[in-house]
Amino acid sequence: MENTLQSVLHPGGWDAAIISQFAWVMFGAGALIFVAVMALLYLSLRRQERPAGALLWIGGGGIAFPVVVLSALLGWSTWRSAQLAPQSSHGALSISVTAKMWWWEVRYRDPASGLEVVTANEIHIPTGRAVHLGLNSADVIHSLWVPSLAGKRDMVPGRVTSLTLRADKPGIYRGQCAEYCGAQHAKMALHVVASSPQEFDAWLARQARPALPANSPVLERGRTAFLEQRCQACHTIRGVAEGARLGPDLTHVGSRMYIGAGLLRTHRATLQGWIADPQASKPGVFMPGSPELDAETLRALSTYLEHLK
Repeated sequence: MENTLQSVLHPGGWDAAIISQFAWVMFGAGALIFVAVMALLYLSLRRQERPAGALLWIGGGGIAFPVVVLSALLGWSTWRSAQLAPQSSHGALSISVTAKMWWWEVRYRDPASGLEVVTANEIHIPTGRAVHLGLNSADVIHSLWVPSLAGKRDMVPGRVTSLTLRADKPGIYRGQCAEYCGAQHAKMALHVVASSPQEFDAWLARQARPALPANSPVLERGRTAFLEQRCQACHTIRGVAEGARLGPDLTHVGSRMYIGAGLLRTHRATLQGWIADPQASKPGVFMPGSPELDAETLRALSTYLEHLK
């Protein structure tokens, strides 16, 4: 089930549960302090003369109370923070995530074949297992944040940072770039898909395979259009055209939930509209439009891409 709330208050893993607890405790403590201060303000406005023991109230409420409460919160939060998962790749599944303007490149290593598996805008993980994300940026500072699974982590060009995720239950958890990175920062989403270890292994094995062959005249026309339009200058389709890394790897693009980094659901119509004019959906994106394509060729190309599952 997809978690579209993107909220720290709906945790799906151990670290997220601790962060959610932080939020509730801070909300509760803040609410109690606010009510107490408003009550004292109300009483002070009702009384015209200076109350007896005013200095005691000031010293107790203005000094002693904040010191005691904040010290208690500091001690408790330090104790709970120590229980967060360590940022270590030891014994964890390692996945590389590179942030780009404005999408996410995700890389795995298939244990069966040793091949590198490249996908985009979705991070698939097995449930009940620590996952170590090696994070870097190809251009400006980005920040990966999946609030239902963990805290956020900045991604700085020229540096590799890390984030440990663990999902305790299957689901689809929405994430977002949490550091302003340009015109389409708000439309730089991703999804973490948590499934059972068996389902994850089967998914990874499918992703390691080359692209499905074009086994019909329409698909062959779409494949030909992909090559004739020089789409391979930016995009890779393993078994068809390889080596390009400027844009997302399209080997299995039809199996992804969204295109445009969480912007549009993946199906033939949205692919067709995106190829024709990506600026209409995501102004400033680096992909050029294809106004010269006739309707039949555009339909064949979008059908071919949808077919790549």
